[in-house]
Amino acid sequence: MHNQRRHPYVTIPPGASPLPNPTSPLQAYPYEFEHHAPSGDLLNPWDHTPTVRHPNGRPGELRSRSRTRSAYEPVPPTISFPEPELHRFASQRTTLHPHSPRHRPSKSDDGHGSLPPSRDYVDSASFTSVTPDSASSMHYLPEDDWEAPVNQLTRELSNVSLHSEEGLRRFQAGRLAEKDEEWHRLVPHEAQEALGKKEVERQSVLFELFKSERDYVEDLKLVTEVFIEPLKFANPPVIAPDKLRPFVLEVFWNLGQITVHHEHMLAALFERQLDQHPLVQSVTDIILETCFQFQSDYESYIKHYPLAEERHRTELSRNKSYQVFMQKCSQDPRVRKRDMITFLSRPVTRLPRLHLILEHIQKITEPGHPDLEDLPLLLSILSDFLKSTQPGIAAAENRVKYWNVCESLTMPKGEIIDLDWYNESRSLVYSGPVARRSKSEMDWHPWTDLFVALLDNYLLLTKEERGTGGILKRYISSRPIPLEYLRLGSFEGQPESRKERSEEGGILDNLRAQYKPIYPFTIYHSADKLTRRYTLYAPTESAREKWRDALVEAKGIDDVRRDANKWFAPQLVDDGSFRSPGAHTPRGFGSKASGRVANAVSFTAAGGKRLMAVGCATGIYVGSRGDINFRKILSYGNPSSIIVLQDFNKFIVHHESYLLAYSLDILARVAMYQAPASSLDASMEKIAGGDGTVLFCSAGRIKQRMIVVYALKSFFQITVHALEACNLSELRRTPSRGSQVTISSFRPFGEPLYVPKDAYSVTPLAKTVAITTEKGIVIADPTNTTRQMISVVPDFSGAASNTDMGDLKTRCEDAKPLGLIRAESGEILVVYDTLGCYITKHGVPSRKSGYIRWETKAMTFAHRGSHVLLFSSEFIEIRSLSTGRLDQVIEGSDIRLLVHTNLKSHSADDTLLVAMRGTKDDKDGVSDKIIELVQTAEFSSMQTPMGSTPVEGMWDEWDM
Repeated sequence: MHNQRRHPYVTIPPGASPLPNPTSPLQAYPYEFEHHAPSGDLLNPWDHTPTVRHPNGRPGELRSRSRTRSAYEPVPPTISFPEPELHRFASQRTTLHPHSPRHRPSKSDDGHGSLPPSRDYVDSASFTSVTPDSASSMHYLPEDDWEAPVNQLTRELSNVSLHSEEGLRRFQAGRLAEKDEEWHRLVPHEAQEALGKKEVERQSVLFELFKSERDYVEDLKLVTEVFIEPLKFANPPVIAPDKLRPFVLEVFWNLGQITVHHEHMLAALFERQLDQHPLVQSVTDIILETCFQFQSDYESYIKHYPLAEERHRTELSRNKSYQVFMQKCSQDPRVRKRDMITFLSRPVTRLPRLHLILEHIQKITEPGHPDLEDLPLLLSILSDFLKSTQPGIAAAENRVKYWNVCESLTMPKGEIIDLDWYNESRSLVYSGPVARRSKSEMDWHPWTDLFVALLDNYLLLTKEERGTGGILKRYISSRPIPLEYLRLGSFEGQPESRKERSEEGGILDNLRAQYKPIYPFTIYHSADKLTRRYTLYAPTESAREKWRDALVEAKGIDDVRRDANKWFAPQLVDDGSFRSPGAHTPRGFGSKASGRVANAVSFTAAGGKRLMAVGCATGIYVGSRGDINFRKILSYGNPSSIIVLQDFNKFIVHHESYLLAYSLDILARVAMYQAPASSLDASMEKIAGGDGTVLFCSAGRIKQRMIVVYALKSFFQITVHALEACNLSELRRTPSRGSQVTISSFRPFGEPLYVPKDAYSVTPLAKTVAITTEKGIVIADPTNTTRQMISVVPDFSGAASNTDMGDLKTRCEDAKPLGLIRAESGEILVVYDTLGCYITKHGVPSRKSGYIRWETKAMTFAHRGSHVLLFSSEFIEIRSLSTGRLDQVIEGSDIRLLVHTNLKSHSADDTLLVAMRGTKDDKDGVSDKIIELVQTAEFSSMQTPMGSTPVEGMWDEWDM
């Protein structure tokens, strides 16, 4: 319930009778108490003062009550009491009633209203500061109704409000002299003495809060008036029109929304000040209400501030027109020589400043004041909010540092390195200077200073140089190391001494040189442990510890993130069915072991049962997937290739110099003990061999037909043959000697192709075949004898006049070609064992003759969806086909790609089987583990994995 008393710290004696003077002005305004208020208790000293009830010092004028009553709320009856007894403030009295009830101001007490009158009106009036001399000349009403002390304090405060209201309005409008913008300049000395020293300090701090809030709002408005609006309407434009709006949004973010919040709060604060000056009870309720409203906007701004500052600095360093614009803005007198960064940081520093002011108010507030209940809540809210924004600020600052590092990097010429810069999750984990010993023995300065940046996906070793205009550039001194390949060596080495040159200079530098201790630590690349091992030196022991902690943490986070976001998930198919002799294998067991797995392929038997054929050192085994009991069906040890043509019921084996075909159905029945092994031999058909040696083979769809391509070596030449697989309805009987009739499952497709002697693999394309040789890849069309040989790709005919192409040519000549992959960008990726490069459909190198270096030396590769998979003995490197970005690394031992021929219409439908060293090593031998790489998809994506979709007419040149 609200207390409607008009004078502070007043106690009504018990049993008091009505006022004796009915003509007194006070009788028309008796003290109002609720019926249930305990008699004799000291009422809350912070209820409304006479200044609030009668700001003009005229008690005879009726003024609306501060609290609006509901029409349904009964008005309590009032009782008139005699003259009160005055109690001074706690700072000037020795006792205070122990049971003083407290009053918490409600929202209706806030006094929210409009802003102060216009400055023009305020400027038209003169103002004289209230001084002790001017206060002594004030005229007071007769003192026949109150005791002298009561009348003196009440009339002083009333007259202070009367005489200082004009100055207060000028202060709120910002037109008061700076030396007069203090609370004590607006209040007479006698009134200050009456309030007491501690209350004077409290009122001064409250006045400082009003002042700082006014200045803050003025600065926020100034940003719009001086910077934003002129920038938008500048003619000629300071920033390109298409970039202006994003720039304004990025730099000034939601500053306008914050301004609106504080304009409303300032209006409420100024009305409270006008209503209660010079004795302002509290502003906690106003700030608390606004605090709940602006938290989300402040959180967004504060977290974005480092990015806004960096965007402004970047534009300032690169745009001369923007520099001139900023200089012109600084000439505005309201700016007062402050730069843009100062204005942008105002919202960041405002809340901590407000928190300090409120803390000061809490410390000097008298016991029993309602603020002692409300202020801790407000301070707690502000403190928790500021703490919650710190991670966001740190993340934004880290983002700025990350961009600074990225923008300063200079990559090696010609090499395509996709660090995934533009991924929003990228961050800078740690960075700092280190030293490294020079490799040259003749170097007079044996140390090289490096700047090492640890990103969340790569470790960068750079060398810093200052360019023209003081621009810092960081040159990559060694290839970036992906965290998947990064390994940590020793961090416990003894410190070494580094010779530092004397700062004085001169001939005797070496004699005056100083020696400083430096602390070594070692890191290395797991795929190249010898040549890519780095011993770096930190300047201090603590710096070395920080590097170790940062590296361990970054690798741990990267491992977890990549494990949860695999592009290809390894699924175990078998581990233990196929063994090779090992250290624990007894003598004589070697003949019983299956031997090392060479290749494998999955297929579906009649009835839908999934089977798998595995080629090993001792023969070909067939069994159900997931079943440990595989049956040896064929005795072809270490077959070079196994191909299954499911739609044509053919099982093709390339063994030594022969290419043979068997019935797939009979093979499955024999494996499941449903048919004798002799029936499989009866279904055998020799495709090639006898008249030459089959070197290699492959299968794929050419011109919408299933084609088997193989290379045959005879005498001193190598020819490539293409055969089309036929359905049963297309089979024709071929007469042979002895009037016997045989049925051929394949028929020639085009004419034989003569290829170089160094050819070692073939890849079927959409309409042609790509034959891989030592000198390049030959594109040929078996069905077009007039132009069988199109070209050798890449086409380096322009290397003589193009330095970049010449460098690429040199690198490609030192590498081994593996094959081609069509990319979605309209290009072709030529895959070598150590690198890859993009070419156009005409075979000319694209992307400025750039190249991608693999982290490992690939033995073979596979294409699935939008990725290329590179296989080495210890790693499977999975990269983006369009950018070369490293997306995943699978580690193992003795890794082998078992099947990678695309036999179906969609490449993603093919099963990708891989063999590697298993986990079992016992008396039965060392196991080979077979895994299937299953392509994954995002949870939000319900579509099939993205594949390569050719554009009509794009591949007419190569018929791809």
